[in-house]
Amino acid sequence: MLFALGGGAAQAGRRCEAPPPSVQSIERGLVLAQRTADSLEQAYKEAGTRVVLLARAGQDLTRYQQYWSHAAWAYRLSQGGWRVVHKLNECKSDQSMLVRQGLGDFFLDDLWRYEAVWHTVPPAWQGNLWNLLQDSARLRTLHEPRYSMVSYAWGTRYQQSNQWALETLALAAEPAVRSREHAQAWLKLKDYTPSVLQIRALTRLGGRMAAGNVAFDDHPNSQRFADKIETVTADSIFAWLEHLAPGGGGRL
Repeated sequence: MLFALGGGAAQAGRRCEAPPPSVQSIERGLVLAQRTADSLEQAYKEAGTRVVLLARAGQDLTRYQQYWSHAAWAYRLSQGGWRVVHKLNECKSDQSMLVRQGLGDFFLDDLWRYEAVWHTVPPAWQGNLWNLLQDSARLRTLHEPRYSMVSYAWGTRYQQSNQWALETLALAAEPAVRSREHAQAWLKLKDYTPSVLQIRALTRLGGRMAAGNVAFDDHPNSQRFADKIETVTADSIFAWLEHLAPGGGGRL
């Protein structure tokens, strides 16, 4: 079951015209969800881990040298069990919403690969992040509904899913963060480095004309005209977290 934070359609984030998932994809998704739950529960028992960044491979991004497509925050309930909070695009439009759901739903999309990866955050941030993830009002603090899947990493006109997850971590980790600009300044101080995707002009034009959830007008002209699209990817967040907390993750 999907629960939109603040209301909205239950099917947000899934292409509205997409056919129902096959029995095989449902089975594979549920198996991956159970393996993930087991891995996270083991991390909780061994190290007290209550919140992790979790990612799935929903698209083939190998042409851009990226492995994971979509990151979310997973947290453990006080009574046991894990939940996921993440940002989803509505029907390939230019709008998005925040959603809370179980691990099973998170992996029921038509995935490119039935694999998952997770990573902890530094211990000093974990408690504040765990509290924040259960507060639906605070979760919307840095949420920008205008969506572009290639939004500029250091811009505020649009915001994609991985970018919301990263900026929300800044909100939890640093009490002085009150805006997206503050969050991005803090991330720069903490040496976060976005990915730079090579996307040529014809590809950009085709993407902008074909879908409402793709825009490039927030990128600096000097980078855009050089075919360099600087954006927040799941891979870049995991690389940063590994630098901050080495060895604090798992892959399934």
